[in-house]
This record gives sequence, structure tokens and C-alpha cells, in this order.
Amino acid sequence: MKAVEIRERFLAFFEERGHLRVPSASLVPPSYDPSVLLTTAGMQPFKPYFRGEEEPPSPRLTSCQKVFRTTDIEEVGNTHRHLTFFEMLGNFSVGDYFKEQAVEHALELSTKGFGLPEESIWISVFGGDEELGLGPDDEAIEHWRAVGVPDERIVRLGRKDNFWQSGPTGPCGPCSELYLDRGLSFGAEDDRPGDDTERFLEFWNLVFMQYELGPGNSLTPLPRRNIDTGMGLDRMAAVLQGVESVFETDQLHPLVELGEELSGRSYGQDDATTRALRILADHGRGATFLLADGVVPSNEDRGYILRRIMRRAMHQGRVLGIEDEGLLTRLAERTVELMGDAYPELRREWPTIERWARAEEEGFGRTLAQGERLLAELVSQAREAETSWVSAEDAFKLHDTYGFPYEMTKELLAEEGLSVDDQGFEELMERAREVSRGGRAEAGAPVHTAHEDVLRFARGAGFRTRFVGYETTEAETVLRAAERDDGRVLAKLEESPFYAEGGGQVSDTGVVETPSGRARVVDVYRVGDDQALALEPLEGELGAGETAVARVERDTRLATMRNHTATHLLHAALRERLGTHVRQAGSYVGPDKLRFDFTHGERMTDAELADVEAWIADRIAEAHRVHAIETTRDEAEALGAMALFGEKYGDWVRMVEIEGVSRELCGGTHVASTAELGLFHLLSETSSASNVRRIEAVTGRAGTELFRERTGRLRELAAIMRVPEAEVVRAVERLSSRVKELQKAPAQQADGAAADELAAGAEELGGVKIVVEVTSAPDADSLLQLSDTIRQRLGDAAVLLGAAGDGRVQLVANFAPAVVERGLRADEIVRAAAKVVGGGGGGRDTMAQAGGRDAEKLPDALATARLEIERALG
Repeated sequence: MKAVEIRERFLAFFEERGHLRVPSASLVPPSYDPSVLLTTAGMQPFKPYFRGEEEPPSPRLTSCQKVFRTTDIEEVGNTHRHLTFFEMLGNFSVGDYFKEQAVEHALELSTKGFGLPEESIWISVFGGDEELGLGPDDEAIEHWRAVGVPDERIVRLGRKDNFWQSGPTGPCGPCSELYLDRGLSFGAEDDRPGDDTERFLEFWNLVFMQYELGPGNSLTPLPRRNIDTGMGLDRMAAVLQGVESVFETDQLHPLVELGEELSGRSYGQDDATTRALRILADHGRGATFLLADGVVPSNEDRGYILRRIMRRAMHQGRVLGIEDEGLLTRLAERTVELMGDAYPELRREWPTIERWARAEEEGFGRTLAQGERLLAELVSQAREAETSWVSAEDAFKLHDTYGFPYEMTKELLAEEGLSVDDQGFEELMERAREVSRGGRAEAGAPVHTAHEDVLRFARGAGFRTRFVGYETTEAETVLRAAERDDGRVLAKLEESPFYAEGGGQVSDTGVVETPSGRARVVDVYRVGDDQALALEPLEGELGAGETAVARVERDTRLATMRNHTATHLLHAALRERLGTHVRQAGSYVGPDKLRFDFTHGERMTDAELADVEAWIADRIAEAHRVHAIETTRDEAEALGAMALFGEKYGDWVRMVEIEGVSRELCGGTHVASTAELGLFHLLSETSSASNVRRIEAVTGRAGTELFRERTGRLRELAAIMRVPEAEVVRAVERLSSRVKELQKAPAQQADGAAADELAAGAEELGGVKIVVEVTSAPDADSLLQLSDTIRQRLGDAAVLLGAAGDGRVQLVANFAPAVVERGLRADEIVRAAAKVVGGGGGGRDTMAQAGGRDAEKLPDALATARLEIERALG
């Protein structure tokens, strides 16, 4: 039975039993769920239903969910069954049926639907846990007995195996797992489920979701008892297709075959080859799906997970001897061929997938080769010293200076029988984070913890607030629930015009007035599709049951609306100017400004920024109508609406259209016409993370005020320079040139003497003259000019100079082309030195510059540079 048939048979089975078929959610969880970086379970999109925060479209649901897990990433390739990306088939009951029907459905589909022999099915159940204060799941045991499973095939296991939780906190409960006994050819007589052997293959997990897990192993009952089950599609395919491993099934074996074609090696010929081919298949497929869902390679969060699997795949390609530079692209292409019918987003996002796959391969190719060479040196040194480890400092240097992933260092060292000090490495990483944080707020600082109180209050109110803020900023309503909370009042209105923070847009502020009191709205909490207010009393007392007038602070809301519509224009402008690989990767929309993060691999040029600003100005001048449409998800996608990174959408969605410009799924508030934006002005374009750029901008009154301020400064300059405003730039250019000329004459004389002295002290190594020295150059330009003079006088030389002043460090590396041919690169050497002084830089292979903050470490930085030069030439 092919994978496509298994998927359809599972979903159809439960549809016939009253379950609503739900399409897979994105691998990127909704922005309001910070518990995980990626979707790690089939139930994750349904957490608001299980918690009682939202009403499900049906109490019975079934889905085939894309899932990505990294917990067993080191096991991928070593076993028959471990994967990072897989499809999770599941059936779910939200407060409807419970253990009895879940057990009956599972055994019926397994035996009658998929034809598994009943006598080969074993069951593991929860055996209890003291920390949780729970005993064995006797109820489940009785239901398994009732459907004919004998006691000898029911195994009691502990919390690690048979208590499911979605994360450190969240919905959880005991579970029963179905195992297939594949016989003695796969293991020993005394093997049992839970042994982590190959004989018993776990193929279905039934979670009886009864609790919410809180800090300290605290358990509270969920509002409704729920069922959450998960069956790995690839594992079931391996069983039904009669193959040993998931890598031999119809959705993965073609990827293995591609690896065989490119390498000339065969699956099964030896352990190393088989492992490498399996990793290529899994990681290639997983990377393709992550890219299609808007994740881009970076050094943070989910982008780091993507980068890690892409780099692991590239390394395994080298292990197999694959020289094809388009390996990742080929794997992605094969994945789209195999699974594009089931997941149309793969074909739709192919240009984006291809772009990032090629970019990562090109960027990491040199790093991989250099890292492997340096790692080989460390292994050799450890062998000579007869030690079983590599120091944390050396591992950190590989990571920090050369960009070689620490996990890959550990894996490659393990293959050589060596280890590295994890704790020491983490301490060095934390030290580096402290340096990079500088004056910023401490990461991981305590955050407001009122959310649990708000959830309890909102659930206990017994009704849902109707949001009317799209239509009005003032509503006559009823204050139906109110509760004192640490000097504030938690409140729920019958109807509310206040927008609750979401989709990057901040919450509204305003006032609530009743006959007995008046309060300021200081926060609006989103509770699924419900909301609650945090009020700060201003006059009198507010009591539940009173009539109320709810009034949004209008000017603040209008400014926020302008900025939200502007983000849609900006998104469209960036895709128009830079390409369709641009995707929103985060945003802030407030009354003061907008911040827009987007996927793009390089700094925007001044010309690109000017084009984007001009494009938006044209759309504002054209006064395009802006309106929202509520429709089905399928219809919105058919109309070309974009779904945004990290947001959750149901079957019924709200689409915001700027006529003739863009369509996006969006729950935010917007102006009625682009003309209402007035001025749009870009403030900055910076890096937010690797492959993610950030633009900040202002509109409306803030844009007008900025325009006035800058116009005033221009007039002041014109007065000082005694030229018309239109001539200010040319006048400043002339003044700057004159200043440089006046500075150049004495500097040239001093530079000549310094160059003579430094050139005279040059050392020679392997036929290359080397100068690595601290100088008194006053600025980066002078340092560069001095290095040029020295190199010209020495010929084939490697010159690296440093200077410090005003708490800053300047570095320059200037290498002759003949030196570069010997394997030295100016950009790599200067970058290594810059890391030591807490900075960074770059440039070409012949000339590169860098800066840093730690002037005291300049001698150490030059020593590091000298060591790297000697190592390359030695």
C-alpha cells in the first residue's frame, strides 16, 4: 500500500465516523505559542481547542500534520525508523468520545483497515509516576482487555514512554501505544515494547489528554477530556510495504536512490554509506518542507535548526564523495516531485526553496572544507597527546571564528572516539553572548506572568466577548465580568471595540465608563478567539452587570491602522523589487512606527531602498481602496492571498485587500484607503538575523514631523554654508574634499616614515614577507593607506595592521595576490582577529578591514592573526 493510499485510508476511516478532515498546519507554530520552535506533534494546531480557549469547527477532527523534531537527530541514519521530518496521522476528540472509543477505533483500523494480524499487536500503557502523583491507567487496561488484547500483550511502562506532553508545559495525559511484533528475525525472544529494539515497531500513540502540565509537575484537569492520537505515516508505510526501514518506503527511497546516483555507492554496501544516504534523504526532505513554510537558514531559533540539517546533509554528501555543488537543490527537487501533489505549497514555493538551498550551499562550502581540515588537525594533536578529548576552547574557535557548527564538531569527533567539554563550550558561548549583548537587556529576563490568571478568569466567565472594533471605536455594551487583580481589574465586556495584540499589531488603549466608575484600558489579552481587558481604575468602582461605554483612544488607533496598512504595502513593494523569496518574518505595528522583518540574504542597496520608498509613495498617491473580506481559506488562497509566517488560520479567514496591490490573510485593523497614510518614510534597514533583514518606517503624523525636522536641519545647513537648500549636498562635498586635502600632506610624510620602519622589520616565512604590527594610525583610512604603502615596498607580502583609539579597534589585512594563491585569505584572517576584540568585518581575499570594541585585546588579536598566517603557510 503506497503512502498516498495509507494517508487517504486513515483520513477517510475517521471521516466516516463523524470526524472533520483538517488540512495540515504550517511547520512554523502560531506566534502566540512560544512553547516550541517548530510543530512537533499532530495535536499542536489544536491546543487552543483542548485548552478551551477556542471552539473547534467540530468536536471530532482528523488530520495529516507535517511534523519536525530534532530530539533524536543524532539517531537519524543509525536506525531503521528515526526521522526529523515526518507526517503524523491523527484523530482527535475535543470533549466528545474518550478512551473506550479511541481504543476501539485504533484496533479496528489497524486490523480491518490496514490488515495487521491482531495477534501481532502489543499494547503499552501508563504504569504510573510518583512525581506526578498518578497511578497506573487501569481504565485503559480494561478497555484493551475488552477488545480482546490479552494481558500478556499489555505492557506497563513509565512516564518517559507512556505519558505524553506537548512541551515543558501544556496539555498532557497518559497514553497507550500500539506496537507491531515483527518477529524473531528482528530481535530476541525476551524483547518487549519500550526496549528501543527493532523487533517491536511502535506505530500508533493514543493520548488520553486529561491535564494541563504546569511548572513543578503540577497537573490541573482540562475543561474537557480529549483524545489525541498520532500514527507516523512512514512507519506504517514500512510495515505495509514489507520493508525493513522507513528509508525503503515509496516516499523516501527515491531520495536514497538520488544519493546513490550522485555518489556511485549503494544503500546497504556498508554502515557508513547507508547512514549517509539515510541522512541525505531525511534532511533533504525536511529542509525542503521548512523552506516552503517560510523558514530561512540563520544562526537563531528555527533558522538554526534548518541550517543545521542542511549542513549535516552537505557533510554527508562529502562523506559519500559527492562533488555536485547542487546537492541540496537536487534533493529538494526530488522531494517536490514526490510530495508536491499532497502538499501544493512545495510547488508554489519552489523558487524560494531553490534560492535558499543554493545560497546555503555556496556559503557553507568553503566553511565545511576549512572546518574539516582544522578539525583533522585537532584530532591529530589529540592523538599525539594521547588524550580522548578536544578542548572547549578549540571547539569554540571552530564555531565562533570559522562558523563550523558545534553539533557537527561533536559528531565528527565522536566518529574518531573523541569528546569535547559541553559545559566549557557553553560557558564560552555565554561569554560571547554577553559581549554581543553589550548594553542590551539581559536575555531571558523575567516576563509578566499574569497569563494563567487571565486564562482562568476568561474561562470562568462563561461567555465569549464579541469584537466589534473593525466597525467602530466606541461601543455601548455591558461589563459582564470583573475581578480585582493586584491593583487592577480584569474585565470582560459583552461587546468590545478594543483590539487584542496579535499579528504584530499592539493592543488598543482607551477607557471603559460605567454609571459607578471609570477606568483606563492598559492591556487587552487575546484568549484564543476571545479577549479580556486589564483596567486601571481612575474614578469610582466598576462592577459586573453594569452598562458600559467602551471607547478606544482614537488617535492612537488611527496611527496604528496607518502603520499596519503600510506593512502590507511594504511587503508588496519588497517582493516587487527584490523577488518573491521575500516573506514576512516578524513585525511590530504600533502608533509610533512600524518594524518589518523579512527574508532576504543581503543588505539592501541605497537604490533598492529608494525604489521601495518611491513605489509605496506612488501607491499612496493613487488612493487604493483597502477592505477586508471574510471567506474560506481555500478561496482566499485561490485569490492569491498570502498567509504570514507564524500565524494560525482556520477554514474561515479574513483577507485584507489593497485593491490592485496585495491580498494578505490578516486579522488587524486598517485604513480605508492608502491615501490615509499621508507620508511614508523609511528610517532604517538593518540585519535582524542571518538571512533576515529589518526595516523601520513611519507614516502619517510621525512621518510629517520627521519631514519637518529634517527640512529644518537642511535649512540650518544651508544658512551655515551660505548656499541655497538645493546646493547643500554639493557644498558639503566640496568642504569634505578640502578637509581631506589639508589632512593628507602631513599624514603622507608620517606614513612614509612609519612604512619604512615597519617594512624593515618584516619577517619571512615560506618565501612570504609578513608584517603583523600595532600602529598609531588615527583612523581606518590611514591604516589602509599605511598597509598599501608597506605591501608595495615589500612585494609579495602579507600585511596585517592594528590600531586602537577612543576605545575602538581598527584592523586591516592587505595580502599580495601571490600570497592568496598560497592559501591565505585577507577576509578570513582579519575576521579571526576581529573576533578576539569583540567585533567583525570582511572584505576580499586580498584586502579586508574590521573593527572591534575591546582595545585591551588588540595584542591578542594580532597574535591570533599571526598564528593563522603561520598555520596556512606552514
